[in-house]
Amino acid sequence: MQNIIWDPQHECMPRDEIEQLQLERLQATLNRAYKNVTCYRTKFNERGIVPEDITSLADLAKLPFTTKEDLRLNYPYGMFAVPLREVVRIHSSSGTTGKPTVVGYTKNDLKIWSNLVARFMTAAGVTPDDVVQIAFGYGLFTGAFGLHYGSETIGAAVIPMSGGNTDKQIMIMQDYKSTVLVCTPSYAVNIADRMEKMGIDPKTLSLKVGLFGGEPWSEAMRREIESRLHLSATDNYGLSEVIGPGVAGECRCKCGMHIFEDSFIPEIIDPETCEVLPPGSVGELVLTTISKEAFPMIRYRTRDITSLDYDVCECGRTMVRMKKTMGRSDDMLIIKGVNVFPSQIEEVLVAIEGCEPHYQLVVDRKGAMDTLEVSIEVTEHIFFDEMKKQRAFLEMVEKKIDTVLGVGVAVKLVEPNSLPRNEGKANRVIDRRRL
Repeated sequence: MQNIIWDPQHECMPRDEIEQLQLERLQATLNRAYKNVTCYRTKFNERGIVPEDITSLADLAKLPFTTKEDLRLNYPYGMFAVPLREVVRIHSSSGTTGKPTVVGYTKNDLKIWSNLVARFMTAAGVTPDDVVQIAFGYGLFTGAFGLHYGSETIGAAVIPMSGGNTDKQIMIMQDYKSTVLVCTPSYAVNIADRMEKMGIDPKTLSLKVGLFGGEPWSEAMRREIESRLHLSATDNYGLSEVIGPGVAGECRCKCGMHIFEDSFIPEIIDPETCEVLPPGSVGELVLTTISKEAFPMIRYRTRDITSLDYDVCECGRTMVRMKKTMGRSDDMLIIKGVNVFPSQIEEVLVAIEGCEPHYQLVVDRKGAMDTLEVSIEVTEHIFFDEMKKQRAFLEMVEKKIDTVLGVGVAVKLVEPNSLPRNEGKANRVIDRRRL
């Protein structure tokens, strides 16, 4: 397996050189943010800190965090560090929980973004010979544009298909001979389901690589997608507040996503105490941007739960690897005092024959007690089986989930295709508690 590295000068830097570059870029970023962003100047002044006080990477822990609330309070342009005339692109979040968060890019930011995406796409095996079908929705969402420009930077041909219209997605794959699929992992399963119903053998397609992001997914789901679509499925990570896709991505070793440390400084903190945790600890990922001009983020709390591995990867890249996100610190379900992540349940379900990779968690409160019901699509054979066999299957699933979570759940078996399908992020959790 040939290992191609897009930017070996940076991706393979010795650790001491990475850290020296990070410190230099951090100091420049802090100066620009302090001078040009009122929010940061106020936060620093409240702590009695000036950028010159940060003389080592360890000093980063002295700085205040940035949260999504800061972005909302400074909506729309209050966090920009350059005049609007220097901003050539504006993206934002959906704003489903209030005002959207607005982010901006200068021309240089777009160039850096394109190259960061080209790195993880190259690491996954994308080359100039590929045809990349992007099934993310285009618009204010950063995902589609990030992968689009990364593909063009590599020199691959791009099909900007956008999300939805699954039958047409499949027709385009067949006719245009797409070799790379870009979408959420849940939508990849949706495509596989539809192909199965249409009687299309995935081996007749030209797909070889899948770049999946936008939501947490398990190793079991990776195996499911790879076997059903006959491609190599890789994970990538990003968030619009920090840059979009391009923060991190897997190489073909698939042992963690390389964070591009010449543009981002990662930390892992305890989400409760906010204490910085030692390497290898599981906690909340905090990111500081050190190459962005328009929209610097200092110690941004991502709310994503993961851990960092600083060992050099077999691929030759020296940059730290983050594990797949287990969920979010703020979206994490606490059931009867136990932390529950949907990805844990998914890992169990995908391994059980007869369970479809479509499920929904319903959390409720009866009296003072939390309850968790897991609705699972099962094959017609299971769903229409005699009552005694179906009951035994249901109890087996409940026991396996209980073993993994350490908390009892009620399992409800539902017919194939009865749970809602999403063309973007899957809506896995309905929380009916009034907390």
